[in-house]
Amino acid sequence: MGTGPLPKVTPAQLLAECHVAKDLIPSGTVGRKYYRPMKPTYVTIHATENKTGNAWQHALALKRGALRATKRPGGNRIGFLTWHFTVQQDVAVQHLPCREQGEHADFDGPGNNYSIGIEMCEHYGNDLGQTIDRTAKLAAYLMYTYNIPLGHVVPHYHWPRISPYIKQPHKDCPHFLLDNGRPGRTWQWFLNRVNTHYQRIIPGPAQPLG
Repeated sequence: MGTGPLPKVTPAQLLAECHVAKDLIPSGTVGRKYYRPMKPTYVTIHATENKTGNAWQHALALKRGALRATKRPGGNRIGFLTWHFTVQQDVAVQHLPCREQGEHADFDGPGNNYSIGIEMCEHYGNDLGQTIDRTAKLAAYLMYTYNIPLGHVVPHYHWPRISPYIKQPHKDCPHFLLDNGRPGRTWQWFLNRVNTHYQRIIPGPAQPLG
């Protein structure tokens, strides 16, 4: 990535660097059976913890409704796991419009109700450093586009999952950006990376991602 300052970019140029590819769950099916609008005010960062599935395979699983969860009061509300983007070294695949709720954080809490969920891939052969940097670029673009402050870019850990079925409410996720299961220096390093890309943006119109 070099040692000098990164070049300034327009919002469109930063979006191009994110390399977003839309592969949405079809409206009216599985995890999008019901339209659940959202005004995003947070970005939540996850890790897939899946050594075999790449971003496209996660997209296919979401479209097929393969990622099921038990639907119950105080738990998953729709019977499926859903989130907005899965990022790997060369692409960020979009599964949900950014103005629709996902099921990726904290059941019927603000993490699901108000945040855009981004999963980072960990499959064999994927370059994790490039994945993290692409995720930082995408988070910066979403901050700019939806007027989200840096302090609202949070790890999954941030959202407690209050349920009698879960013993540890704060998940160690994304595990490779936390220190001993908690946000610390490594998470701050990631936020600094997000802010570096955010500061590159030359003010101008941005394309909403749904």
